[in-house]
Amino acid sequence: MSIRWTYAFVDRRIELLDRAHEFWTAVTDTRLSAPRGSRGEFVTLVPDGADACVKVQGVDEGGGAHLDFSVDVDGLPEFVRSALRLGATMAAEHEGWAVLRSPAGHLFCAVPWQGESVRPPVVHGSRLDQVCLDLAPSLYDAEVTFWSALLPGWESRPGSLPEFHVLVPPPGLPVRILLQRLGEERVGSAHLDLACADIETTRVRHEELGAQTVAHGKHWTVLRDPAGGTYCLTGRDPETGGLPGAS
Repeated sequence: MSIRWTYAFVDRRIELLDRAHEFWTAVTDTRLSAPRGSRGEFVTLVPDGADACVKVQGVDEGGGAHLDFSVDVDGLPEFVRSALRLGATMAAEHEGWAVLRSPAGHLFCAVPWQGESVRPPVVHGSRLDQVCLDLAPSLYDAEVTFWSALLPGWESRPGSLPEFHVLVPPPGLPVRILLQRLGEERVGSAHLDLACADIETTRVRHEELGAQTVAHGKHWTVLRDPAGGTYCLTGRDPETGGLPGAS
């Protein structure tokens, strides 16, 4: 069983998909694929000269993010069995792919690998490269254990602050995972993170595209896109995904 590619999904309310499509294609310098699904709820953001690693999905409620793991076809059943053995639950089983929930309830998908191998480039000094899972304190440790066991080839290590844990994929895979322990017991969520060479420059550009700034941290800025979803600009190296100066 081998994870060959990763996708970050931008989940936004289906009635606001046009806004999400316009904004995220501009941010990632991509074009839309043909829509898929019974309501046209799925699209892929297609880069030039590389393989896609971001998709947009229309949802009926909320709007955040989730991960897809592309696995060799022969290994996909074992990946699903491993996830269930480690504490995941089956949310929906389809012909050739599956939707699962982590122990904390975060959705993720196991899908067959379609030959993707070329990571999209940095765009305007930033790269969408991380899905952050926001976790209640009571669920955090179990979720770290689950993802670390499910992804044995990934580097699992504490983050830059005590409330963070990072799962870094092997070289070439385009999307990493950040687990964040929240300061209170509440329903978990997930959001997208962009690594930015200069957060302020990226923030200005995103606001010109219709985003609104929500909050500032020491090394990150929270924005809301035109479709109402929040995401973060983070002060990480967009080439490596790590903190500046990190090896």
